[in-house]
Amino acid sequence: MKKVNIGGVPEHFNLAWYLTLKNSEYKDEDINLRWHDYYGGTGAMCKALRNGDIDIAVILTEGIIKDIIDGNPSKIVQTFVQTPLIWGVHVAHNSDYKKVEDLKGTKAAISRYGSGSHLMAYINAENNNWDLEKDLDFEVIKNLNGAVKGLTEGKADYFLWEKFTTKPLVDDGVFRRIDNCPSPWPCFVIAVRNEFIDNNKEELKTILNIINNTTSDFKDIPSIDKSIANRYEQQLEDVQEWLSITEWSQELIDKKTVMNVQKELFALNIIPEIVEYEKLTLKL
Repeated sequence: MKKVNIGGVPEHFNLAWYLTLKNSEYKDEDINLRWHDYYGGTGAMCKALRNGDIDIAVILTEGIIKDIIDGNPSKIVQTFVQTPLIWGVHVAHNSDYKKVEDLKGTKAAISRYGSGSHLMAYINAENNNWDLEKDLDFEVIKNLNGAVKGLTEGKADYFLWEKFTTKPLVDDGVFRRIDNCPSPWPCFVIAVRNEFIDNNKEELKTILNIINNTTSDFKDIPSIDKSIANRYEQQLEDVQEWLSITEWSQELIDKKTVMNVQKELFALNIIPEIVEYEKLTLKL
């Protein structure tokens, strides 16, 4: 049986992977797919791909594009979630900041440099016409638990994270969400190490076929809203809202989208150059 390591964030977006693993769908095809949760998000997964700790990552589009340009020997083989990610802009519940303009020049908590929370802080700053050099400052907090500690203790002033994941913390009075900042592109893609692609193309195609069969009918799974609410400790109405605005994909991300992401990252000085579509993606 072929052992394959895959990584992703332990969030509701990835429930389809959990369901297919629970049903032993990969084992039925002689593939031992091992899921690894990455609480540190995109930056941690980029490192794991580089180190060979995982073969496949379900990862933020902007983060993996940046890291491949920076030398990560991987390719995007498919879009996973087609719709944008809705990032909430959060402050500590008792913070004096009431609106996003109040955050200009303050310190953003980020999981690590090159992570989604880091890159989206730039997008948020650009959306609000801030000076990207003077008005941005960062505190590395590693993960969501680190953000809770960092904002509560005043080490950082605000934090961008997926709004439905952080909603329980808002409901519990830990965070206050003062704005939303949608990513300007499809949020999650599936990236694979080049070495794995070269040696295991058929197994990779099988894995993608299995997950795509589940995501294509995901919203029709009986009581899927209740399953998500229970598993991820979310309010049922929040899950239903999230399901209504989320679309999965079974296709490779298109050239126009990849170029738009790169143009945005280049304009923000996050990547040093814009590269060919084929350097970032591979059609299987």
